[in-house]
Amino acid sequence: MSEDFGFKYLLISRIFRSIGLIFVTISSPLYLKALGYSPLLIGLVFSAVVGFTAILSLSLGFLGDRKGYKKSLMIAEGISALGVLLLVITPTSSFALLSTSLILSGITGSATGMRGLFSPGLTALIATNWKEDFERVKKIGLLSSVASLSSIGGSLMLTFMDYLPFGKIGNYKFLFFISSLFLILSFTSLLFVKENREKRRIKKEKIMKKSSLKYVSKVILSNSIGAVGIGMSIPLLSLWFSLFYHATDSEIGEIFTLNYVFTSLGSFLATRIKGNILRLASLTRIMNGVFLIAMALSPYLFLAGLMYILRGLNAGFGAPNRTAVNIKGISPEDYGTASSLQGLATRFSQMSSSIGGYLMEIDLPLPLEIGGLLQAISGIIYLKLFRKDVEERSINAETKTVQ
Repeated sequence: MSEDFGFKYLLISRIFRSIGLIFVTISSPLYLKALGYSPLLIGLVFSAVVGFTAILSLSLGFLGDRKGYKKSLMIAEGISALGVLLLVITPTSSFALLSTSLILSGITGSATGMRGLFSPGLTALIATNWKEDFERVKKIGLLSSVASLSSIGGSLMLTFMDYLPFGKIGNYKFLFFISSLFLILSFTSLLFVKENREKRRIKKEKIMKKSSLKYVSKVILSNSIGAVGIGMSIPLLSLWFSLFYHATDSEIGEIFTLNYVFTSLGSFLATRIKGNILRLASLTRIMNGVFLIAMALSPYLFLAGLMYILRGLNAGFGAPNRTAVNIKGISPEDYGTASSLQGLATRFSQMSSSIGGYLMEIDLPLPLEIGGLLQAISGIIYLKLFRKDVEERSINAETKTVQ
């Protein structure tokens, strides 16, 4: 029986992180809109957030390879908690301080259930502690399911906005404070997580082995194309619902809540259904793009919300399989650097949120139409790039098992 490595505390951490971070991620575009900022300016803020997080992720990846991935996780969590606390006390008249607080909070990326799951060091920690492909899929699947289900707490906080007594801006600040408490609890839970450091070769001098670099380059290529599409469409999605359908905060919160329920279901199904991880990862990525395009074409809030909910189910199922593919061809001592390089490329590509904000001012459906197309294309490229690698490694693994 394999060692647990304090996995339950990692689950607890993702629960608290998801509740706190998801609320900030969904509500911050609406908060900036309430303060009078334009979609373009809000998109530029998110681009800055993404850029900072990308650099931080790479730095913590190098640190994790040398000092341990648990430390990377804890540092990232501490910075996020600090950022959200600053958001509470920052004067609404200071755009520079508001931007700085959001940059530190770590809200980069999408407001999907996966947002509460990943932080620098997580993928590398899972890969280090558990060696078998399906075991990794199972662990990531459980974490994804719990994170997505817990994200409901963050979206439900948005639905309570209209019932709080502090005024529109005061209500946001009060809930930002509650979010910061959840992030502090997440940080505390990580203290009890263990890391397998006995069987891992600790990196001394080299940045990365050539074989790992070759494999991770393919991941970066395919992920970057999809990430440009995601950056255009997802970070400002709550703002898009508000502008396109004139949806209220409560209605937006309800849509995101159901999305997280189905994302959690999809992640849970990934732990139960064993199949070709590459095909599953590629197909679900293609469908993520198709659902975005369907949302853009919908004349009704209800129908667009339904498409987003189904996209959550699809994304939840695909994420654990995609994570397993992304680390399959990487040497163990390179897990931290490789996952951070992947994250760096993805996050820099998601700086396209500024383009998304600009496109909203031209024609509201455009960010989702273009973003969905790019994500679908990335799924096709993903399958073509990794088909040979995954098949060869699976055959080699089966041969070693027989021997």
